[in-house]
Amino acid sequence: MNNLAPILLFVYDRPEHTRLCMESLQRNHLADDSELFIYADAAKSEKDQKNVDKVRAYIHSITGFSRINIVERESNVGLANNIIDGVTQIVNQFGKVIVLEDDLILSPYFLQFMNDALEVYKNENKIGHIHACNLFMSDSLPDTFITKFIGSWGWATWDRAWKLFNPDGTALLKELESRHLTDNFDFNNAYGFTRMLRRQVKGLNSSWAIRWNASLFLQNRYSLNVGKTLVHNIGLDGSGTNCGAGIKMSTELFSKEIPVKKIEPVSEDINARKIIENYYRTTYSFKAKAIRRIRRTLKGDLGA
Repeated sequence: MNNLAPILLFVYDRPEHTRLCMESLQRNHLADDSELFIYADAAKSEKDQKNVDKVRAYIHSITGFSRINIVERESNVGLANNIIDGVTQIVNQFGKVIVLEDDLILSPYFLQFMNDALEVYKNENKIGHIHACNLFMSDSLPDTFITKFIGSWGWATWDRAWKLFNPDGTALLKELESRHLTDNFDFNNAYGFTRMLRRQVKGLNSSWAIRWNASLFLQNRYSLNVGKTLVHNIGLDGSGTNCGAGIKMSTELFSKEIPVKKIEPVSEDINARKIIENYYRTTYSFKAKAIRRIRRTLKGDLGA
């Protein structure tokens, strides 16, 4: 396949996660024809240095791609800044990009799907994002569907869409509130995306993803999503900085190709939106969160 999208991988201090992610990526049959960019952040503290060094040693041993480019940050910039800067550089150079973090396990058909979707929808301005992870565990979802759910676990975009990214969380929040869009943004108050953005504004998190989500939402752009997951996140084990443990999600990777046929007209799949809303209500209700906390406490995990 010609004109493959570059792959962008962000790593930090999890050598085992990074190895498992890379091995799954190498099993994709388009890997050897794809160019890989790895952005490795520097240690935030002395206690992180040992594992940062292990990750950096490992990424220099990687083979199996048409070309491998490694960027090692000289000082710690943090995940959000690393991603924003890396995506901006690569998407501006190539016009499109596939983005991964170090805690993702990929189906062998992940790259095929992402490249097919990038090609099929390249001139469809209403689609700003492609996401290959399905959290929602519903058999009634089609192979591909369009919603305003912007997921960050194995995604891709084009330069035309990334130009819409606004890193200013304060401006995004103000516009959501002034246009009375917060309920819709939160899937009818099923999940606190607005709260997440408020916390980013207050400096309580540094999420780039909530700002990307809000940027596309406010510009009325959609995401193409999959009904069967091509990505599994193994970072919900408490090892990451942004995700807690114990969240319910699909774990079985789909082991066949997902065909990409252009959905017309481009509009939100109402049934899919209801499924997403129900998932959030079931998974993030007070009762569901209380049960997860009790289970983690019984296992000795006292994290939030």
